[in-house]
Amino acid sequence: MAQLNFKVESKDKNSKARAGKIVTDHGEILTPIFMPVGTIGSVKAVTQQQLHADIHAQIILGNTYHLYLRPGTDVLEAAGGLHMFNGWHKPLLTDSGGYQVFSLAANRKIKEEGVMFQSHIDGSKHLFSPEKVMDIQRSIGADIIMAFDECPPYPSEYAYVKKSMELTHRWLDRCITQFDATPDKYGYSQNLFPIVQGGTFKDLRIASASYIASKNSAGNAIGGLSVGEPEEMMYEFTEMCCDILPADKPRYLMGVGTPWNILEGISLGVDMFDCVMPTRNGRNGMLFTSKGVINIRNKKWEKDFSVIDDGIPNEISNYYSKAYLRHLFISNEILALQIASIQNLSFYLWLVGEARNRIISGSFSSWKMEMVAILKQRL
Repeated sequence: MAQLNFKVESKDKNSKARAGKIVTDHGEILTPIFMPVGTIGSVKAVTQQQLHADIHAQIILGNTYHLYLRPGTDVLEAAGGLHMFNGWHKPLLTDSGGYQVFSLAANRKIKEEGVMFQSHIDGSKHLFSPEKVMDIQRSIGADIIMAFDECPPYPSEYAYVKKSMELTHRWLDRCITQFDATPDKYGYSQNLFPIVQGGTFKDLRIASASYIASKNSAGNAIGGLSVGEPEEMMYEFTEMCCDILPADKPRYLMGVGTPWNILEGISLGVDMFDCVMPTRNGRNGMLFTSKGVINIRNKKWEKDFSVIDDGIPNEISNYYSKAYLRHLFISNEILALQIASIQNLSFYLWLVGEARNRIISGSFSSWKMEMVAILKQRL
């Protein structure tokens, strides 16, 4: 068992973008990377075989809150962890449940000890303390586990964000104590990433990023962005955090975002991204392609027999026509959700892979400017 290892392999001359490699006990992750979200141990409408063979995912996410409620840690431990339970044998990351503190505001109460949740399934109450969250993530068995934090909504008052950030820092110290006091499970290394908070206040972001950097963890995350603030503000605070977080550790921008958000994030020094957007939007008929955004339900695609996206090397994208996929959506056929999800995830993985190639070849910045303009187009 070896702790996660990260090496920067190449840097872009005209931006802060870098190409690197993360090595975990479940395999390598070439960065920059996008991580498909598999909240309850499943990336919606996509099989693990498709994630591997069609999408070329290198790491996927699970969620502590949801997996704790269903199937429960007793089932996951009996299976030998989530890797064995769902048959995904590459790296896994688990979100701590901190985002649910934000998204399930009506069903939770925050106090120093932790967060009391009311289950969205049966109404039962559960206390999530930093210690319990570490224990749950150990049981799930992710390679990368996240510290428990509070994500304040946007906009929030300065006093509230400061109090929230200080609570997140105290919780982090408790996470680290519990993490250090408990062994890795299932015979491989687990790694803790702290999360920067501080809202959209410069002094708080600087204070939080500095505090997180001082912990010398295996990697670091930037949280509390992409929660409604303007894009330019998100980029400003991302850059601010990246400039403070250690350069020799992977940087993870949580919950971001659109293809152009990801390219901008890469240019600011981010290595890892996740977002439900490619699968959620795909299930609603919005396709991200190498030529721009498509609403496949529009009548204009009814007799368009060209393939979905000939700009990415994916059998699904190069096999089915836009007209056929539109027909499936209009007919409420389940296959539509699968094809659209595979298209969007394949595109996202192609995009970060191409960004990596461009960083290595020295052409990232000019390529990024061209791509952002293309990707924002509505076709």
